[in-house]
Amino acid sequence: MDLGVSPRGSLALFRSSQALAALRGRDFVIPSDVQYLCAPVLTHRLHISPRIRLRGRTPAEVVAEIVGSVPVPVVE
Repeated sequence: MDLGVSPRGSLALFRSSQALAALRGRDFVIPSDVQYLCAPVLTHRLHISPRIRLRGRTPAEVVAEIVGSVPVPVVE
């Protein structure tokens, strides 16, 4: 990847996750809210390298791989 998501991108993910939680009737964000919004909020903010593009990978696939590799916190 050439460039990652900027601080504005992470703020956009934070705020959109809060908005989604509110729309779903909660006053708190859960991990699935963030996972659900990662691709639509972050994909267009990534600048992937030509080497990755030549392998046929899209920004959406890169975001999905990253989201899938991060463990979700659980309360026991």
